[in-house]
Amino acid sequence: MNIIKALFNRLSDSLLSTVQGRLDPATELTPGASLRLVSDKPVILASLDSSAARRPIGHAVSQPDAVDDAIRRSQSWFFNRQHAEGYWVAELEADTTLTSEYVMLRRFLDRVDPDREVKAVRYLQTTQLQDGGWPIYYGGPAEISASVKAYFALKLCGVSADEPFMVRAKERILAMGGVLQANVFTKITLALFDQYDWEGVPHMPVELMLLPKKFYFSIYAISYWSRAVLIPLLIVFAHRPVCRIPHEQGIDELYPISRQEVRYWKYPPFNKDQAWFTPHNFFVALDVMLKLYDRMPMRVLREKALHKAACWMVDHLKGAGGLGAIYPAMANSIMALQCLGYDADDPLVVKALREIEALEVYDSAMVDGESVPTLHLQPCFSPVWDTALLMNALVEAGVAQDHPALQKAGRYLMSRQTKTVGDWIISSPNAEPGGWYFQFENESYPDVDDSAVVIMALSKLKIPGHDDELNESIRRGMRWVLAMQGSDGGWGAYDKDNNRVVFNYIPFADHKALLDPSTSDLAGRCLEMLGALGYDKTHPAAGPALAFLKKEQEKDGSWYGRWGVNYIYGTWSVLAGLRAIGEDLSAPYIRRAVAWLESKQNPDGGWGESCLSYRDDGEAHGKGESTPSQIALALMALMSADAVDSFSVARGVQFLLRWQMKDGSWEEISHTGTGFPRVFYLRYHWYCQYFPLWALAMYRNLRSRGKIRADELRHHIQGTDLYRSEH
Repeated sequence: MNIIKALFNRLSDSLLSTVQGRLDPATELTPGASLRLVSDKPVILASLDSSAARRPIGHAVSQPDAVDDAIRRSQSWFFNRQHAEGYWVAELEADTTLTSEYVMLRRFLDRVDPDREVKAVRYLQTTQLQDGGWPIYYGGPAEISASVKAYFALKLCGVSADEPFMVRAKERILAMGGVLQANVFTKITLALFDQYDWEGVPHMPVELMLLPKKFYFSIYAISYWSRAVLIPLLIVFAHRPVCRIPHEQGIDELYPISRQEVRYWKYPPFNKDQAWFTPHNFFVALDVMLKLYDRMPMRVLREKALHKAACWMVDHLKGAGGLGAIYPAMANSIMALQCLGYDADDPLVVKALREIEALEVYDSAMVDGESVPTLHLQPCFSPVWDTALLMNALVEAGVAQDHPALQKAGRYLMSRQTKTVGDWIISSPNAEPGGWYFQFENESYPDVDDSAVVIMALSKLKIPGHDDELNESIRRGMRWVLAMQGSDGGWGAYDKDNNRVVFNYIPFADHKALLDPSTSDLAGRCLEMLGALGYDKTHPAAGPALAFLKKEQEKDGSWYGRWGVNYIYGTWSVLAGLRAIGEDLSAPYIRRAVAWLESKQNPDGGWGESCLSYRDDGEAHGKGESTPSQIALALMALMSADAVDSFSVARGVQFLLRWQMKDGSWEEISHTGTGFPRVFYLRYHWYCQYFPLWALAMYRNLRSRGKIRADELRHHIQGTDLYRSEH
């Protein structure tokens, strides 16, 4: 074995001893070449002879020098982009649905801005697929709901249905079944403009607000994002407002049959299962009864419920980030305020609209060889997440623990720690405030994932003069995370034991994303957090978490990634946690994960995974075009499992080195983050930056010292027993 290992080491060294900027002929980008995003319209990237191009052809350096140089340039790229307040943040890109909805929202509110509309139209045009539809992730097929929304938004902006690209869009939408096949949220939006009948929309009575908090079907039994979206929507449902539009801006042409002939019970989400009694059929029948009640509601109950919903919403609008700090909830809150009689110039309405406008992204795209301005919307901001992940990467890359940039970032993160009780108190009544949220501000909704990553980052810092403050912040955060551990041993993101699967059979929940159950990626992250604080498998939370992960492992050895695409992401999260907590890395279940990762390596030496992997058939698991972020995740997963000397790792590292740009960055256009599987995906613009930096740093440390820096810092904390008294 020693001979074989030595051979692989020599082979790895030879692979990396000369790093060239030359790409394989099949994938080489020539000056002025273009890459497609989600569109048949090319977006011109920087040419290879520009300052952003990859390293010069023939630039030969030794293996350690090549890795050192890549890390140094990446660090410099980041240090130049830190904000004065201490955080780092990049764009969080979704798909076209948010921009389409934003156009509709401004029309609904009578806040039409022609300049915004012109830019939004250009964006929607340049993201249309050749077949006429719009996708929900890079490289994906046309999706019916995104396509219907884009088409309707374009018509609201005055685009004629006779335009060639609109004709193509209509034909593609009808080929997918027309507007009747769109999802529930699309149909609700259309009903607000009288483009869909309310009878075809599942009914959710506002009287749900009167159910006790601990009741099985309470509003607190669904996830934070569902709650924040639904409560203002309950107010809208109770009023059923309609924004009248000219007939020529309507979308009757998207119905496969005459609208008057539609029998809504035949179409999603009301079409019944073939079996006589199923949970879905039960809730479809219940929807009929709820609609009968809605025709003659008990006035006292209705008014009491509306008052309770309004109070809840206004109370949760107090912060600076909007309701839930996510676009759908923020948009619904403005419509609900209008239904409740708030004037357009009311400070609460003005504030809510301003918070949405802050999500606007002004960009440009190439149209007929000319750069034109565009406008699209991002769903929220991600400063806490971006900052914490990058800090972990920078420390691994050798940046001093007391570096001024890290001190500034650490102080920023400590200032973002929650200090008040949020909705999580319902599911975890013994917890005390101390978690972190994802956005600039979202005090009511800290999440386990951000909190764990922040705690890991803070535990690796030194902030002279603030030691006690730093340690207390970490302790408070740790206590909150541990209090959120579920009865199954895992963790959900925002609530504890949010796992009543019956909710996914409700017609309203056709997106199957009402819940926030425990997931493998979060369990792995929390184990990594415990390890970073000096704990091992003897910690009371570790045993149940390990049992949960063993139960959740797929037959092929991988783990599902709820919050990142997908099995590569999940497997990285778990293996990183298992290493940190001190699990035996030679255990068969860990070696199966390693074998799975190695089997998914692409011929070009990289890894990639498409959003298609969220399908149930399993054929797309771990498959996709190589991307820098997913290569880095696969590398970190393998190295966490002590596979640093494998040939697969050497090839993956070579890929990252060859594809780094001169300025220290990498390019990536894929959606590798997950909002809701199968429904809503995210492109974190800096996943392709800090994950490669982190992976290369781990590789350098393991090859040069036999340990990653996180291991060294963890062992130091174990020696001090700094957090031992805080189980």
